[in-house]
This record gives sequence, C-alpha cells and structure tokens, in this order.
Amino acid sequence: MAEESPDSAYHSNGSSLEEEAAERMEDEEQERLLSYWQSVGRGHQVDVPRDMAEPIQQLTRNNSPQERQTIPFTLIQRKEKYEFRNQVWYEDLLLHFLKVTFVSSGLYLGITIPIVTIVHTNESQSEMTQSVTVAYYLPEVLQDQPPHPFDSDIIIEEWPSTIVYSRSFRGITNEDSIMREINLLAEILESPELCLQDTFIIAGYTNPAAANRHNEIWFLQRP
Repeated sequence: MAEESPDSAYHSNGSSLEEEAAERMEDEEQERLLSYWQSVGRGHQVDVPRDMAEPIQQLTRNNSPQERQTIPFTLIQRKEKYEFRNQVWYEDLLLHFLKVTFVSSGLYLGITIPIVTIVHTNESQSEMTQSVTVAYYLPEVLQDQPPHPFDSDIIIEEWPSTIVYSRSFRGITNEDSIMREINLLAEILESPELCLQDTFIIAGYTNPAAANRHNEIWFLQRP
C-alpha cells in the first residue's frame, strides 16, 4: 500500500497555503483598486460597476513602459522648462472612463501611453468645465481594423498631426493641480496666444493610482 511521506504532505499543504495566500492577496488588490476608481468616478459623476474590477486590475498590471506602445512624435525644440512637439495621432479610442480597455468580444486591448485627458476651461482660465474626455492611442496592430466598441460612449476618432507645447509634472491630477499646471505653462510660454485658450490635455505615463505619477500638461497650437 502506497503511503504519503511526511515531507510530501508538508510540501503539499505548504503549496496549498501559498496558493490560498496568493489568491487572497489578489482579491484584496482587486478590491483596493476598484475602491480607488469608484472614488475617482464619484468625483466625475461616473459609476464604476463591480464587474470592472478585473479590467482595472489588468490595466494596472500592464503598467511597464517596456510593455506599452508609445504615441509617435517628433521633438521640435526643447526649452529649459517645456518642450515643443509635433504630436502625430492616427486612430484613437475616446473612452468613457476605463471601459475602453475591452470591446464587445471581451478582448483586452492592452494600453498605450500616454493616456490623455482633454479638459476645457472658461475664457479666463480660472476654472474647469464639467466636460472631460479620456483617450488613448489605438495599438499599431489594430490600426487597420479597429475593434468595435462595446459601449456607445466609446468612439473611434482620427486626430490630425498636432503641434503641442508640453511641460512635465508629478503627482496626482485633480482640478486644482491641473489648473495650477495650466497657469504655470501659460506664464513661461513665449507666445501663449498661439495656442487654444480653453482646451488642454493632461498626458499620464504611469498607473493612475500611483502616488508619484509622471504627467505632462499639453497646450495645443491653433490650427
């Protein structure tokens, strides 16, 4: 009669405990991330349902710059405090919060960087409006045949080549920090009147839940 050795039983139990601990940690991470994004969503009057927990977790894990495709651009000039770029856009998914990462087939699109948020201000640039659009560059392999969005709030647009003036900053992005960065870049630009005065872009290069995020503020040159 075959008998299980004490060592085998120990390793078997040890493996089971490790698997249970790993599953518990994964569940806790999923809950933490969902809670974070639900909190962010409430600030923008957006409901983030529980079934978004897994997509949010996948988005967070696909956070390594080496694994992400970046938007192609040409650096025209680098100033001491900002850069002057020719930003080339092809087809972009404009998204309604995080739902952009999945399409009707359930395919995870991955994510490209930066994730951009288009914001608008009043004429005096003293406050932001409630109109906010989040977008990201469609991965190159999907350019010829873009997937069909599963949600009517998600649309595919083609953006023309655009001149942007950019300045880096770190930390969280909220209305106060965005307005501060808009005013800072407006002060150091040599000819701010060449740019749109009520439309700006915040480009995010790291996980939105990270405390020390790498961001940029973009001013768009008038067509």
